Amino acid sequence: MRHLEFQRMRVTLAIGVVGLCATAYILGAWQGTSSAIKDAPRPVYAKTQCDDAPSRAPSNASGTTRVASVASSGARLDFQAHHRVALNESSLATEMIPPCQLKYSEYTPCHDPRRARKFPKAMMQYRERHCPTKDKLFRCLIPAPPNYKNPFTWPQSRDYAWYDNIPHRELSIEKAVQNWIQVEGDRFRFPGGGTMFPHGADAYIDDINALIPLTDGNIRTALDTGCGVASWGAFLLKRGIITMSFAPRDSHEAQVQFALERGVPAMIGVMATDRIPYPARAFDMAHCSRCLIPWNKLDGLYL
Repeated sequence: MRHLEFQRMRVTLAIGVVGLCATAYILGAWQGTSSAIKDAPRPVYAKTQCDDAPSRAPSNASGTTRVASVASSGARLDFQAHHRVALNESSLATEMIPPCQLKYSEYTPCHDPRRARKFPKAMMQYRERHCPTKDKLFRCLIPAPPNYKNPFTWPQSRDYAWYDNIPHRELSIEKAVQNWIQVEGDRFRFPGGGTMFPHGADAYIDDINALIPLTDGNIRTALDTGCGVASWGAFLLKRGIITMSFAPRDSHEAQVQFALERGVPAMIGVMATDRIPYPARAFDMAHCSRCLIPWNKLDGLYL
């Protein structure tokens, strides 16, 4: 009997504690809601300028501040830019660069054959390009040769180029035995010959292929030094090998112009005191026909 009465007392006590906690929670929630509604701030509408600080009312007893309303909510918004930089109209004007005289139609920037003779011949320094001082630089557009026309398209350009685009017959006379180039009416024809391959570049490349396989994909880029009219690089294209050909400018013309008219990558350059602008290991093979480059000298500098 006593045990049953004790259980009833515990249940009654638990119910009383739960009811007391619920009453306290409801009372506290009601007081918090009424005070929040009473102290809710009024909406404040203000318009401030970029250079004007907002005016503030003096602090009240509680230490809080309020922004004073300076304009009604119906004021128009200003979307205009107020920070502008004055433009220099003279800098926007297009500069008209005049054309150079026709005698400069084959001018090579930073290379004057007469001025080049004054430089030392050691390490072919006189063959390099040397830019003059700024007061002697040309500021004009290099004109095309008279009667210049668009080059032939590939693959016809490998074998032909317009004579008017490169009006020089010297190579057809000097290199007639080596079969470099021939003049046929209004155009040049390139039989594919060269200093070391008068029977044609194809036969010469076949001889190289017998020693070094050129068609297995191990050789994809090549460098042709002293390229002449770049027949070696032109005939390597059909074998999947891209060749960069370079040669110095001669006294009468730049031979690499023949290469460019044929559609073969080429540039004016020479193995001399300045490094050719290619990174190391950029080419799988280097070619030098009738080579005069001292590869084994100067501690292998050119290699």
